[in-house]
Amino acid sequence: MSKLDQISEWIAARLPELIAENKVPGAAVAVYAGGEIVDHAAGVLSKATGVEATPDSVFQIGSITKVWTTTLAMQLVDEGKLDLEATVRSYLPEFKLGDEDAAARITVRQLMCHVSGFEGDLFNDTGNGEDAVAKYLATLVDTPQLFEVGEMFSYNNAAFSVLGRVVEVLRGKPYDACLKEHLFAPLNLTHAAPSAWEAILYRAAVGHIERKPGAEIEPAPAWALVRSNAPAGSMLAMRPRDLVTFAAMHLREGRSEAGDQVLSSASVKAMQQRQVELPDLGLMGNAWGLGWEIFDMAGGTVIGHDGGTIGQSAFLRAVPGRDVAVAVLTNGGGVLNVYYEIVSKVLAELADIELSPLPTVSGDEPTIDAARYVGSYSSSVSDSVVSQDEDGRVWVQVTPKGIFAELGTGESEKVELVLLRGDTLIAKEPVHGLHMPHAFVGDDGAGHAQFLHTGRADRRVAD
Repeated sequence: MSKLDQISEWIAARLPELIAENKVPGAAVAVYAGGEIVDHAAGVLSKATGVEATPDSVFQIGSITKVWTTTLAMQLVDEGKLDLEATVRSYLPEFKLGDEDAAARITVRQLMCHVSGFEGDLFNDTGNGEDAVAKYLATLVDTPQLFEVGEMFSYNNAAFSVLGRVVEVLRGKPYDACLKEHLFAPLNLTHAAPSAWEAILYRAAVGHIERKPGAEIEPAPAWALVRSNAPAGSMLAMRPRDLVTFAAMHLREGRSEAGDQVLSSASVKAMQQRQVELPDLGLMGNAWGLGWEIFDMAGGTVIGHDGGTIGQSAFLRAVPGRDVAVAVLTNGGGVLNVYYEIVSKVLAELADIELSPLPTVSGDEPTIDAARYVGSYSSSVSDSVVSQDEDGRVWVQVTPKGIFAELGTGESEKVELVLLRGDTLIAKEPVHGLHMPHAFVGDDGAGHAQFLHTGRADRRVAD
């Protein structure tokens, strides 16, 4: 029996137990190794209907879509139609932000690696038509610049909607059509849906959310976020087998299973090269490439991406040079434990990679001088207040706003923070299985952190 067969047997036995232990309604997993794929599923697609999850069920992949959008853009680079060093304005003259100078200087490359510096969580609804991404550009006109172009990393959904619009303009067709014609078809993907209207044609998972802290999770009130953010990850859904088939193309120097060159080997390599180092977050990668997240693991380098939509979470990891990839797709509950146990087992057994542990508290809680951290930080999707009580304990209270407040994805919570290391604090108690790291970076000139960084840099707005 091969190692892949052994892994397959283990997943078949362990996955039902794992989702039950972590109150995950349903999950589907696929593993690619050396040209072969195994896949499994367990649980239900919706607690409301009880429909069983199968390996062919489609789950939203969320922000893993960003790697697909980057791949579409790099195909245009291969064809000589797109220059990564050119400004966005070279292709989209209508691209405007609150900071005109920044908008004129941002390059295509900077969109791909989250260093463009403008506010990134802008889920502006421009309708459900094929022109939703095109219309999105006009909504960015007053978007503030958080920091100097290229200065630092801050995860940016809006940048990938802009990148998707570049693809649309250069291809002369809507984003969904680009996905179908330039990736789905050459990779022979049979269970992939670029929108909710096509996902319903398959056995589709529904996200589940916790409306109040500690409450039982329940089906989300909406299936997807707005279509204007499709290139960033608001729509794309597929079965895990199709997701690892896409990853396998990147591991085979851009070739499909049939041997067709879908992406040049030069572009595959370029996407995996480090573009920017990340703050010490203990959860995300160590660096970002073009589209890909880059993880420095014991045993080698891993590329990947995670995705989160309304109650659905997706995880993709691939190991260049080892010809191994794994996808875990879920629809609510304690998904991180499911991800970690499955992926750590697969990477250890098939690629000799030791997955870095999830961040956690040490048990040793030294007193924190929180003067640098205390204050209010804000973005378009939440307000965060960091405070210190009379006993010296540090707290963060996060209040969702905008679309996330409307969807009821979680009320304002107050979470205690303890020291992880350096200027990174971590939630003392897990929320949805995660001890969330909070990095405090920069200086406002008065000794205070300029940004609260949790992958996204939220600017200080008050002391």
